[in-house]
Amino acid sequence: MSEEKPSASPGVSNLGGIWKAGSYSLSGLRAALRERAFGQEVLLSAVLIPSSFFLTRDGAGRALMIGSVLLVLIVELLNSAVESAIDRISEERHPLSKKAKDLGSAAVFVALVNVAVVWACVLLS
Repeated sequence: MSEEKPSASPGVSNLGGIWKAGSYSLSGLRAALRERAFGQEVLLSAVLIPSSFFLTRDGAGRALMIGSVLLVLIVELLNSAVESAIDRISEERHPLSKKAKDLGSAAVFVALVNVAVVWACVLLS
């Protein structure tokens, strides 16, 4: 039976993995910022998130308001990922490609409606 050599301490190897994951995330954010829709939503977030601190003193309400805005960014990132994958597979028009892209767009729309509903509920309560 052969003995396995112990690897570097778990903390060191995990830190390297965390570093790589972080660099991949930053690369994805840079790519997303080159897209018009994501850039517009980031600008909207830059206005709405600070506004939530002035519009309500309720911590739970503020958390809901901020969370709803961040959800739009998350859904937009996923929508962009789906669109990129579809374009990678083929740039030719296909009904299933259109359906996938339309569904992603609909998800972003629903997330934006969610922002309006959450903000209205918090501010009008």
